[in-house]
Amino acid sequence: MALEVTSELPPALLDSLKQTFGFDQFRQGQGQTIAQLIAGQSSLAIFPTGSGKSLCYQFTALHLPHVTLVVSPLLALIKDQLEFLASKGIPAASIDSTLSGDQSQQVMADVRSGKIKILMVSVERFKNERFRQFINAVPISMLVVDEAHCISEWGHNFRPDYLKLPTYCQELNIPLVLLLTATATKKVKNDMASKFAIAPKHIVQTGFYRSNLDLTVIPVKESEKIQNLLQQIKYQQQVFNLPSTSGIVYVTLQHTAEKVAAYLHAAGVKAVAYHAGFDSEKRQQIQNDFMQGRVDVVVATIAFGMGIDKSDIRFVMHYDLPKSIENYSQEIGRAGRDGHPSNCVTFANLDGLNTVENFVYGDTPEYSAIEFLLENIRHESKPSERENNVSEWELQVVGLSNASNIRQLPLKTLLVQLEMMGVIKPMYAYFAEFKYKFLQDKDSILSMFEGERREFLRAVFSTSQFKKVWGAPNFDELFKQYNTERSRVITALDYLAEKQLIELESKKMTEVFRVNQEALHSPELAKSLHYYFVDKEEKEIKRIASLVRFFELDQCLSANLARYFDDQQAPQRCGHCSVCRGQVAKLEYSEHVQWPSDEYLKSCLEGLSQQLSGKADVSIDIQCRFLAGISVPVFARNKVRQLAGFACCEQLRYGDIRQKLIGFRSV
Repeated sequence: MALEVTSELPPALLDSLKQTFGFDQFRQGQGQTIAQLIAGQSSLAIFPTGSGKSLCYQFTALHLPHVTLVVSPLLALIKDQLEFLASKGIPAASIDSTLSGDQSQQVMADVRSGKIKILMVSVERFKNERFRQFINAVPISMLVVDEAHCISEWGHNFRPDYLKLPTYCQELNIPLVLLLTATATKKVKNDMASKFAIAPKHIVQTGFYRSNLDLTVIPVKESEKIQNLLQQIKYQQQVFNLPSTSGIVYVTLQHTAEKVAAYLHAAGVKAVAYHAGFDSEKRQQIQNDFMQGRVDVVVATIAFGMGIDKSDIRFVMHYDLPKSIENYSQEIGRAGRDGHPSNCVTFANLDGLNTVENFVYGDTPEYSAIEFLLENIRHESKPSERENNVSEWELQVVGLSNASNIRQLPLKTLLVQLEMMGVIKPMYAYFAEFKYKFLQDKDSILSMFEGERREFLRAVFSTSQFKKVWGAPNFDELFKQYNTERSRVITALDYLAEKQLIELESKKMTEVFRVNQEALHSPELAKSLHYYFVDKEEKEIKRIASLVRFFELDQCLSANLARYFDDQQAPQRCGHCSVCRGQVAKLEYSEHVQWPSDEYLKSCLEGLSQQLSGKADVSIDIQCRFLAGISVPVFARNKVRQLAGFACCEQLRYGDIRQKLIGFRSV
């Protein structure tokens, strides 16, 4: 990547770059982005994977008066960033689920005192009542959103909670925003910028094309794929003439990762599997081994890679089709970050297409499930105790997901859609359960306070309901006796915990929404919501079809990939992809997939109906998901996965299964 000579920044800041980070100059795009931020201009930076996006906020944060708040989607990313910042002497911390209560309290105290310059959190942290109270009282100089394409519904990794970030930004009065991503089409780019009112001139986009990456598509039958993979890995080792060559092999399913890693290991390759089914300690050990060169090849689901900053990865191979062109570009972008030649190989056939599509179909709520949710809001919303003529609705996501048979991610998406349609509005979130235990004698704690504060704490302690050593504050009783709000009680308990006078625990996150009853009772509401999801499903299926078309292109792969991400500067013919070498791929099925007999399918569906009798409506979608092996909450509750026929059609495409069942019903 070319270096950028930066005239916009004064010499003192360039000296700071050298002293803190050891760099003489900024990379392309970094200088412009940092200059804009220091001038108070919110910015969107779109740089290829591994080209230094993080430096834009790390450097800027040192020159802002207050803390910089970074929202990152993965704990692994946060931990890697914190290690890097610590190595540069930059005071940074995170608040996340791995911290003990004492550690969280220490981080919050350090942020309040100004010791911390960069605080990293996940977007879900904003739902935490205690965190919201804490962050509301802290001046923030800049909000940074990493992997910012998650904000856009047009993006490949859309996460509904990210849609709330613009609102959080306004509520917290944060004056400056930096959005960072490596993968954004023109539509996604404009959508991200508009959500944070970022001017077009403050969008900094460097070229997407990477001249050191060789892209190859190899059509292969499923039965021959694993031998081809081994041959390619051995070939890579010969090409680079190194005793060990680092690489990543991406697969779709966890059991495939383990099977392929075992095969490679038996063939003498230092390979290990990595997936989300492993505990965090094992995943961290694998990552460390890979970074230190003790492991050459990691065979992984997409759970691996986002937290990896290893510059000498010489190859990335896709054993299975990636989920989208965006995922493909992110994953191959982990190769060759040092600028040296690296190879990206895709073993392609249509066999795994159904698996990728089934992830999409599994996330589309049924019409009846959406109606169930709306009825829940109608029946469970109650008059507000705080405001006249206002009704409130409370939910706990896990419980509602199970009751409605809507997976948690689409349920969150559904709630965001209801917000955007003006049906519900988030008010606050709280933990339904708090409990605490004394670390010092209760009377000695009370003696540390005087007057009204002492009487208030005495009321908190006396109304708490204790079981052995743990007590739960009784918020309702405190409101009756002392006319005190819940927020004051929590603030007081947080303070005592920070001073290590009590140990405080909280759980059962509950979200509270204001309900617009008129909008809720709109006769077209359920239809509109269902149409949104069906439309989204169709777009995702088309995205998968675009991926297949990309791999079958008869024109330069590198040039087309760059244009997909709105880079018009890439060469028309790269000379280092399989198409430029005259190898145009045609993807096919390895063999014809056989249907189970109609009699067997009908027998299995009868067993499903009996298992769910009186417990759930056995719709055609439920039947399709059963045969395709797609898990939904009602299956887990009723042990459906153990029935004969579950996943018996997992090699077939969902649309074909649906047509088969429609045929059954029409007979």
